[in-house]
Amino acid sequence: MTAALDNLGDLGPYDLEIRRFINAPASLIWKCWTEAEHLKQWFAPKPVVITTCDIDPRPGGRFHIVMRTPDGAEFPVNGVFLELQENRRIAMSDCLQEGWRPAEKPFFSAVVDFIEQDGGTHYIARALHKDEENRKTHEEMGFHEGWGTCISQLADLAEGMK
Repeated sequence: MTAALDNLGDLGPYDLEIRRFINAPASLIWKCWTEAEHLKQWFAPKPVVITTCDIDPRPGGRFHIVMRTPDGAEFPVNGVFLELQENRRIAMSDCLQEGWRPAEKPFFSAVVDFIEQDGGTHYIARALHKDEENRKTHEEMGFHEGWGTCISQLADLAEGMK
């Protein structure tokens, strides 16, 4: 299993990564990622809520959510799924929109790997940025804290589905 965890490729200078072990099978984590009713429950760090979740989990399929903060500010996230390997990997990007149209303001791509071991799943999420400035901006926005909170929410949901 160590080989699978180590064979994800090297992090580039503009990448951010977070790893967690979730005590649930990859199939449940996959379900939480690919079914809108589940994605809405964990994808934004509480107390932020997702008011819109319109996803089409297939290569080229849309990924559109709207997050709303407690003060009412809304933040849309638009992109496409690039790669889906059931129960193993999801890659997506805001650099493209549905229909392979270029995005007006691309920010990053994400690759999430699920590696099963001992009844649970190693969850490895990477945010890939075009340059140092975008990586630093994402880090200063609270990448580790925000994504960490979301992964904890994902873990709670998936573990509760067992």
